[in-house]
Amino acid sequence: MADLQAIASQVRRDILRMVHAVSSGHPGGSLGCADLLTYLYNERLTINARAFSMDGLNEDLFFLSNGHISPVWYSVLARSGFFPIEELATFRKISSRLQGHPSVDKNLPGIRMASGSLGQGLSVAIGAATTKKLQADNAMVYCLMGDGELQEGQVWEAAMYAGSKKINNLIGIIDYNNRQIDGDVSDVMGIMPLSDKWTAFGWDVYHMDGHSFDSMREVFAAIDANKSNGMPKMIIMKTEMGKGVDFMMGTHKWHGSAPNDEQLATALAQLPETLGDY
Repeated sequence: MADLQAIASQVRRDILRMVHAVSSGHPGGSLGCADLLTYLYNERLTINARAFSMDGLNEDLFFLSNGHISPVWYSVLARSGFFPIEELATFRKISSRLQGHPSVDKNLPGIRMASGSLGQGLSVAIGAATTKKLQADNAMVYCLMGDGELQEGQVWEAAMYAGSKKINNLIGIIDYNNRQIDGDVSDVMGIMPLSDKWTAFGWDVYHMDGHSFDSMREVFAAIDANKSNGMPKMIIMKTEMGKGVDFMMGTHKWHGSAPNDEQLATALAQLPETLGDY
């Protein structure tokens, strides 16, 4: 089994170096979701990185709705074999396949939808999950959303549909760090009581520590055990924006700000280089 802690540390280094190199991007949420994506792509998802196809027949599908945290996804995809790790050096550059928000126009393996216009990913995931049902494909569909994204009305239309139609091959995950670009989510426009809302829409709700691989294994084991109840699943995942870098945690200020040279050096000193920088 892969050393998930080692992979996650390297992913965090990738994130910081990518954003720093072009002085733009979103490191905060990317750092916060590094553990989740490391777990999914190394231990959970049934995927074929070497033979990527858009239809993903008989494979699990992952959709990143909060597309601004593309650095973490690109790093994990590259280190899972979807494309060369060296390509991370092209992040946000002209003509790069690794745009600031994921896109499909350049056929980057691993990406099946353009995202970044918040609120849309869950609807796409529902469509993919419905397609799998029609094709008698037993693989699962996953969708990661930000907590601030839940301020978008389309999310709740999708929530109502999935619960009503019992889309039980769908797993939603909310990155609940209570931070968004303008401050705390609870101050900008509160979304609580979050668990009660998803339950009311007909979802099976779980709570997970987004920085504990043991917690992830326990929650996904519970989801597997309850798949037959006919309900879509929603995981409320508690994370810390900027996780792994002390001066980036406890604030929303690194939602969309790149570190300077000195800040990068300080941050990298806190994260062991485990797999080799690109």
